[in-house]
Amino acid sequence: MRTAPKFRRATPIRRFALAFAAFAAFAGFAGFAAFALMPLRAAAEVSDPQDTAQLEALAKSEAALQFPKLTERQRFLVGPIEAHLQHERCSRPIRPVVASPQHMKDRVMIELRCQDEKPWHIYVPVRIVGTSPVAVAAHAIIAGTLIKASDLKTEEHDISELPLGFLDDPSIAIGLTAARPIAGGAYLTNQQLVAAKAVQRGQSVTLIADAGGMSVRMAGRALSDGLMNQRVRVQNLSSGKIVEGIARSEQVVEIILQ
Repeated sequence: MRTAPKFRRATPIRRFALAFAAFAAFAGFAGFAAFALMPLRAAAEVSDPQDTAQLEALAKSEAALQFPKLTERQRFLVGPIEAHLQHERCSRPIRPVVASPQHMKDRVMIELRCQDEKPWHIYVPVRIVGTSPVAVAAHAIIAGTLIKASDLKTEEHDISELPLGFLDDPSIAIGLTAARPIAGGAYLTNQQLVAAKAVQRGQSVTLIADAGGMSVRMAGRALSDGLMNQRVRVQNLSSGKIVEGIARSEQVVEIILQ
């Protein structure tokens, strides 16, 4: 059986505020009408003071009034509110107020007040956190793997949660090598990756030297591993001489003549 809907009767204070607002609007004082209703908008009904979600929402709405509009990569982080706190049900709307008129540019302390016969209050910290795209391993990556686009995915996370050296652009990692095992779902950092080896020890390479404006090419063999633009020891197969060069690309080492 359906029951008739219940309507909350207006309190004497609210009836007075509404009446005053109506009078002010009729008299042409719109500013006074808004002022009359302002205290009522500052408070809110919280059906269950044990429901931290309701308290957090109330603190967040008050904090939003203290800052410029957030960007698409910003959000409010509220709390924490200790779940075990015991508060009696408040018969009046709980009122959020700024605990201190002077607050930092990215955080504020909101006081939630219950002005009942047995008043109580709690303090709720609210701060602005930024978010950033971050490269995440799409699956487990074995050490020594050359990173491909299919190994990565992009997610948005709070900057405060991200490790130092996180990659905000997955394309940075493509073509690099995993220096250690990377678990699936882990953030990628520059400490986990190294440049791909241009040459490997024992492989045949082409030695290039600039001699008086002429480019001379010789066959050689790498005697050590070398990353791109890193010094590497090589042997000239024609003369047997061992020299140092710079790995310029795969299988190409530039010999710097003195």
